[in-house]
Amino acid sequence: MSQPTAEMQMPPRIEQFKLAVEGMTCASCVSHVQKAALAVPGVEQCQVNLATGTAVITLDSDSTTPQAVADAIAEVGYPAQTESASANHDHHHHDHSQLWFRRAVAGLILWFPLELTHWIMRIAMGHEHHSDVMIWASLITSTIAIIYVGRGFYASAFRALKHGTSNMDTLIAMGATVAYGYSVISLAGHWLGLWAAPTAIYLMESTGLLALISTGHWLEARARDSAGNAIRQLMTLAPATALRLDDSQTPTEVPVADVHLGDRLLVRPGDRVPVDGVIIAGRSAVDESMLTGEPLPVTRDVGDEVVGGTINTDGRLTIKATRVGSHTALAQIVRLVETAQSAKPPAQQLADAIAAIFVPVVLAIALTTALAWYGYGAWHHWPAATTWAMLANATCSVLIIACPCALGLALPAAIMVGAGNGARRGILIRDIDALQTAEKINTVILDKTGTLTEGRPTVSAINPADGIPPQELLTLAASVEQFSAHPLAKAIVAKAREGAATLTEPKSFTSRPGLGVVADMDGRTLIVGNAALLAEYHSAQLQSPDTGTIVHIAELIGGNLRYLGSISLSDAIKPDAKAAIAELHRMNLRTVLLTGDTAASAQSVACEVGIDQIQAHVLPDGKARYIQQLRDTASNHPKPIIAMVGDGVNDAPALATADLGIAIGSGSDVAKETGGIILVKGNLLGVADAIHLSRATMRIIRQNLFLAFAYNVLAIPLAAFGLLNPLIAAAAMALSDVTVIGNALRLRNHGKK
Repeated sequence: MSQPTAEMQMPPRIEQFKLAVEGMTCASCVSHVQKAALAVPGVEQCQVNLATGTAVITLDSDSTTPQAVADAIAEVGYPAQTESASANHDHHHHDHSQLWFRRAVAGLILWFPLELTHWIMRIAMGHEHHSDVMIWASLITSTIAIIYVGRGFYASAFRALKHGTSNMDTLIAMGATVAYGYSVISLAGHWLGLWAAPTAIYLMESTGLLALISTGHWLEARARDSAGNAIRQLMTLAPATALRLDDSQTPTEVPVADVHLGDRLLVRPGDRVPVDGVIIAGRSAVDESMLTGEPLPVTRDVGDEVVGGTINTDGRLTIKATRVGSHTALAQIVRLVETAQSAKPPAQQLADAIAAIFVPVVLAIALTTALAWYGYGAWHHWPAATTWAMLANATCSVLIIACPCALGLALPAAIMVGAGNGARRGILIRDIDALQTAEKINTVILDKTGTLTEGRPTVSAINPADGIPPQELLTLAASVEQFSAHPLAKAIVAKAREGAATLTEPKSFTSRPGLGVVADMDGRTLIVGNAALLAEYHSAQLQSPDTGTIVHIAELIGGNLRYLGSISLSDAIKPDAKAAIAELHRMNLRTVLLTGDTAASAQSVACEVGIDQIQAHVLPDGKARYIQQLRDTASNHPKPIIAMVGDGVNDAPALATADLGIAIGSGSDVAKETGGIILVKGNLLGVADAIHLSRATMRIIRQNLFLAFAYNVLAIPLAAFGLLNPLIAAAAMALSDVTVIGNALRLRNHGKK
């Protein structure tokens, strides 16, 4: 049989999509959903987020479909919808919260007045007293609670049982059943004359535990909604419609989804910009706070880029669409935040693995507890009523208090709030690895142009050689540089055009990254660049100032270099640069300036902002080698954990080589593929802010893990030894969920002044 040819072997088409998954209540549910999804042929990866109720699926679209995965998850008891079918997902979350609210209110009404009356009577009489009225009232209210308040728990437990699994609701349903069932059987036997009056009745406890757990679920649902507010607020910033201009300049309202690249759109004062675009007519102040966190509007004119979701405050603008749909800056921000929120650090994977077997283990512990109490009672010849009462109390308490909710929520809640907080402040965290690494950074390496400086250099001086007019030198340099995208080249061209210079188009043009340009113009070979480029031609001593950024101009004649002069350029240092470096030093971080500019220019900038060390004359590809060399040759302990801060273009190799790449972004350039963290504001204070946020988030994660593990490790033995009753167990279990989410919500206020 012939083998398939290379042309016949088509590569897989890997796609990623999101599912809204209902019914997940604990980390064991997460495990069931992941197993169901991964069992579908073609599914490569499944990341389930309990805090958001979503699953991010990576699959081979040639082998399966999103709907097939959703169906597989639904088959194991968790209804799932694809993202397109779950536009009302947030509405569903609200309804879910309201459902728990109604159950909690009903449960509290059924339980608390009776419980309060019981304790008043007990205090007044000085001993436990079960009057017939109280017993009947407890029986009626607990029965109603089991039917109405408990039906959600029972339905979920039976659904899990139907598919051969168990979850948190299994434990709650069994706990309520043990408390209620024991009490009913004890009372029925007494009324039928089969045994004496029971020494303990847990009817009010069964009502109370359902009421308290429902209240905990309601508080948890509200906290989850609050934790996810950042991403929802971002998603609502994009307007639903846009005003598209036709050839006659008549605006027509169309859905944003129907806007195409190149469409001309009208943005009226007060309107949100519908998509990313470039201004082709008009001038206005634009509120970009949704993107950068900066409260003051910035002026945008013809040729400037605007970002979808920002607000046009006062002028009339006409823009041409440059990015639409999923390619807009806002859509990419939302996608980055969602990806970061769905990621799982190793600690969460360990927690999920433990929780996956937690429910069966708890059931075994509960059974062991019941047998131990039965044997203990028999050994001490307790009355049967006393033995069964203690058995029911301990078993029910173990089942209730061991629910692993807090374990499943401890990390995703903190990550979700931390990533959302960063997004609101213009700090986009690409993944969990970046979050974890940022906490450990001890060395920060910074690029100069566009990072420490504004990135908009201007010509400060023209230094021609003897006999060459300054304007002629500028025109020659601008003619050579007119097709270069380098900021220095643009500054030279802009200066020449200010003087209405006529530029000649070169016949050939060779760009040397990090060095300059070589061009053939009117039979002349002109070289425009730095000293390193001219040194390749064995140039003589260059005549130029000692400071600033210098571009040299020379002509190659018969193998000899004729030096024509130089142009000095200056680039203003960012206003926040000095304060940013001072903050990094306050955090005990070492700073290094890494630049391709001259040592004199680098030293001048470093001295002004306070940077510890400089490394100059480094080409773009040499920056990555320097970082690796710094890491390999370091003799100090601990070894340097390096963050590289750059603009994400020439610095891409360095950003990728560093332990953490921090890309300085801009309003229209958040799609940077380099850098684990993107600073949309473009200011350097964001570097320290990002590290502070990382440290705070990781600290909350560790606190939550401790709280979750300590709760179960300490509470289960107390319950097994009969030191807790079901009501206290229910309150403690509900409190544990609210505690870890409440602790995570503290991150919302991190960084607020």
